[in-house]
Amino acid sequence: MSVKHISWLALFTALSVVGGMIKVPAGIVTSVAFDSFPALLAAGLLGAGPGALVAAFGHLISALTGGMPMGPLHLLIAAEMAGAVWLFAALYRMNKRVIAVIVFILLNGLVLPLPFIFVIGWGFYAGVVPSLLVAALLNGLLAWTALPRLKELFRKHFSGVQA
Repeated sequence: MSVKHISWLALFTALSVVGGMIKVPAGIVTSVAFDSFPALLAAGLLGAGPGALVAAFGHLISALTGGMPMGPLHLLIAAEMAGAVWLFAALYRMNKRVIAVIVFILLNGLVLPLPFIFVIGWGFYAGVVPSLLVAALLNGLLAWTALPRLKELFRKHFSGVQA
C-alpha cells in the first residue's frame, strides 16, 4: 500500500470521526451518527477493504465520543458496519449503484441491529430502528450523490489511487 493510499485512508477515517460527532437524535441513547458517509465514499473511491476499515474505526470513535453507551458491543457493531460497507463497495464496483445504496440502508437500518434483540430485547430494537433508518438513508443518499462527482475528480487529480 502506497503512502498516498494510506494518506487517503487516514483522511477518510478523520472525516468519519467528524461525522461520528454529528449525532442523529434517537429515542434512546445510541451512537447513531454520520460516520458511515465517509466510509461509503472511501469504499467507492479506494475499494472495499479501505471502506470497511474506515467504517469500523469511524463507528468505534463515534461510539467513544458518545460515551460508549453499549460497551464492548460496539466491537460487534464495528464489524457489522465494516461488512455492510464492504458489500456496498462490491455492489458499487459492479455498477449496481442504486442496489448498493438500498442494500446498505436496509442492512444498516434493519438487519444489523437484529442480534441486539437477543442481548437487549425487542424494546431496544424497536427504539433504535427509526433513527438507524434515517441515518442510513441520509448517509447512503449523500454518498450516492457525491460519489459520481468525486470519482471523476479523483481520477483526474489523484492518479495512483484506485477510483
